[in-house]
Amino acid sequence: MTAQIIQTNSTPLQRVDVDGVTVDIIENALRNAREEMDAVLFRTAMSPGIREQGDCFPLIADRHGKMVVGQMGSFITGFTNAYEGTLEEGDIILTNDPYMCNAAISHLNDWLVLVPVFKDGRHIAWSAMFGHMSDNGGMVPGSMPIQASTIFQEGVRIPPVKLYKKGVLQEEVLELILHNVRTPQWNRFDLNALVAACKTAAKRCNELAERFGDDVFDSTMEIMLERNKMAMAEIIKMFIPEEPREFADYICDDGKGMGPYKINCKMWREGEKVIFDFDGTDPQAQSSINFYLNEEMFKMFFGSFTINVVDPQIIFNDGFYDLVDVRIPEGTLLKPKYPAALSGRTHALGRIFDILGALLGMGAPEQLLNAAGFSDSPHLFYSGYDDKGEWFQLFQIGFGGIPGRPVGDGPDGHSLWPGFTNVPNEFIESYFPMRIETYEVIPDSGGAGLHRGGHGLSVAYRFLCDGQIAIHDDRWLVYPWGVNGGEPGMRSTKRMVRADGSEEWLPSKCEDIKVKAGDLLYFNTWGGGGWGDPYKRDPQLVLTDFNRGLVTLEGAKAYGVVIENGAVNEAATTELRATLSEQRGEVSLFNRGGTIEEIKAKCLEETHIPAPVTPTFQNVK
Repeated sequence: MTAQIIQTNSTPLQRVDVDGVTVDIIENALRNAREEMDAVLFRTAMSPGIREQGDCFPLIADRHGKMVVGQMGSFITGFTNAYEGTLEEGDIILTNDPYMCNAAISHLNDWLVLVPVFKDGRHIAWSAMFGHMSDNGGMVPGSMPIQASTIFQEGVRIPPVKLYKKGVLQEEVLELILHNVRTPQWNRFDLNALVAACKTAAKRCNELAERFGDDVFDSTMEIMLERNKMAMAEIIKMFIPEEPREFADYICDDGKGMGPYKINCKMWREGEKVIFDFDGTDPQAQSSINFYLNEEMFKMFFGSFTINVVDPQIIFNDGFYDLVDVRIPEGTLLKPKYPAALSGRTHALGRIFDILGALLGMGAPEQLLNAAGFSDSPHLFYSGYDDKGEWFQLFQIGFGGIPGRPVGDGPDGHSLWPGFTNVPNEFIESYFPMRIETYEVIPDSGGAGLHRGGHGLSVAYRFLCDGQIAIHDDRWLVYPWGVNGGEPGMRSTKRMVRADGSEEWLPSKCEDIKVKAGDLLYFNTWGGGGWGDPYKRDPQLVLTDFNRGLVTLEGAKAYGVVIENGAVNEAATTELRATLSEQRGEVSLFNRGGTIEEIKAKCLEETHIPAPVTPTFQNVK
């Protein structure tokens, strides 16, 4: 079963020799076209999640569907292997259903647009992009229901359909889809923007093929993929051992009172190929925290992470995929069986990056090992009717602490995705009945270390209209672990101060929480874990962090530093560090802040939230 491309020009493309200068020109032109896709999208989309925050992922692929430039691979082959229909010039495909495209996208909010690029009747490339829609229908505003048990509760499911047939918009199809969402105007504008971005990339591909010739353009794409494969082959030989490494991390809970959930991965090399085996991962959850992980998407995660750590100058594309074997047992958290709910997959997605960092860095912890802190992508939803009786709906992604690293401290208040930006507070206050009263880093939230973890953020949202909120976050129970003697980062918290002065602690995953005008939510995210021995950190750096409000007097003592009268007390610091070093004992490679049992035993006292119970799993046939 595979998509059939209909070409009116049957002349086959030929592999030809291309000089290095021409390859570089075409490569950089394609990179620019990929950036232009973002520019077009951001200037024409309407929802703040896409327009302001950049929750979208573009790519340009060769005619076989391999990403040549882009941010996230795996869209095309997952779709083409599942699609039974034909594709002609002018067709544009839309889908959002992970179960209908081999998890090319992983939850229904992500609307994926795919454009086969033709020139003179011959298929020469693909352009594609998906964006997170602020609403997709379903049982809750924002379409990410925590309590969902099947995907049917998460909104409209769009199988791969032709949004355009031979260049003609299928208006009835579009209107049927938009009839099922709460924000049809936003969705219409965002979808048009995705289409415009893909058409722009298609136009640039045609221009390059016209300028250099179809065969040169096609051959250059192959060369770019081959370059990537050769570079990744060397990296795999250098950094992936034949002896297996194994690591596990945990999603704190499922929003239904059960947790934590284990994700386990083993990594090793056989010849030039690296194998990732997720055997030992927990079975699929009964709630929406399942993450249907496409194997090629994981290959993309591995390649992106590895290239950025080892050599960011290597062009990132799909060329190396044959060098990676990914094994995910069916019926687990990472490959749930239909019709399992998927909308809350962001927690497992974030944990994948922490696990990758651990596996790749264990062999050379001084040079490559990061602490934990990529961890999650916190979400806040706020919806209701404003004073004019008009519906409003906010979806916002929060930022946390990036882990401490061999090269230095982790950045404060950053997104899981490097390209995401924060929505300006002025934008939110202009378009939503909300006031941002606090937007600041949380002192001492980054794990102490020779290189400290990045700090989490405290954002205080004052609600100006009655409505309802939902929260998606994690790392409230299990810590962002430290490494090489570094301390874990601070966990996330959510605290509501009601207009009447009463307070309540909210779970990290909750929905349909009623708010009144005047209520104040403190949305605090996790910090990154620390890297290296904190007692070896330059005391003057600790003093600088103190002066900047990043470390408190008490927090400075986690580094064994005593600050008095605005200066480091050298003698007291030397004495304190000697005492703390002796008390600490043996230092482990990973500091998780205790075992799961120990963490759960102290959970209520430390977090104000009852500890989750051990998950129960349904038999899935």
